[in-house]
Amino acid sequence: MSNKSEVKKSGGAGELVSIIVQALLLALVIRTLLFQPFSIPSGSMRPTLLEGDYLFVSKYAYGYSKYSLPFSPDLFEGRIWGAEPKRGDVAVFKLPSDTNIDYIKRVIGLPGDKIQVRESVLYINDVAVPREKVGEISNPDVTDENRPIEVYRETLPNGVSYETLDVSPNAMGDNTRVFEVPAGHYFMMGDNRDNSLDSRYSVGYVPYENFVGRANVIFFSISGKYSPLELWRWPTNLRFDRLLNWVGATENPKSVVTTNN
Repeated sequence: MSNKSEVKKSGGAGELVSIIVQALLLALVIRTLLFQPFSIPSGSMRPTLLEGDYLFVSKYAYGYSKYSLPFSPDLFEGRIWGAEPKRGDVAVFKLPSDTNIDYIKRVIGLPGDKIQVRESVLYINDVAVPREKVGEISNPDVTDENRPIEVYRETLPNGVSYETLDVSPNAMGDNTRVFEVPAGHYFMMGDNRDNSLDSRYSVGYVPYENFVGRANVIFFSISGKYSPLELWRWPTNLRFDRLLNWVGATENPKSVVTTNN
């Protein structure tokens, strides 16, 4: 008499292949529709994002365009289930001049806005964005500079607040012309204002279709431009205080030295 509770024997190599294929398909669905991992290769978003940060980007935050799919197949135009980016979002998008390249910046200007920088102060529709000096950062891992760097907190009209670096007084991007954001486009800027190639320069206005997703959470971070696979670097180079940090509006980082003015 057979035992009804007997465990079925494994199907061997065929079953293993089936499991691997299913796992890969599941990972593809998650990456395409839900969350995609990205790494930060430059310092244009300091102090919010640092080189060596690894983060998850929400693919569904703005709906889906052809750029949501691997290899960006030209299957449809525009977005489906679209939701518009909000002012202050930190977003990944395809560079308009070369859609093979991913950029990450902060959404500053919405369609129809007039954007300008005057003497380091951001203006939206001819109204100055509040900008308050909150201190200095002396940590070169955060600033990539071996000297104290001034930190300013900006607060956008919708209440989103974040910190920016002022590395150089009277830098090229501290005084700009007026940018009139076209319909269906957005104006993007880096938080490291003097070291960011963004919509003030050759990036230009970013079409809605080019958005990949909104940055959500940092799941890993390592300093020194080391690979996460270099496990022996973790004890000294892993940034434990950045793990599982939400991206967007930030609190004062621990490396800020508060000033009295």
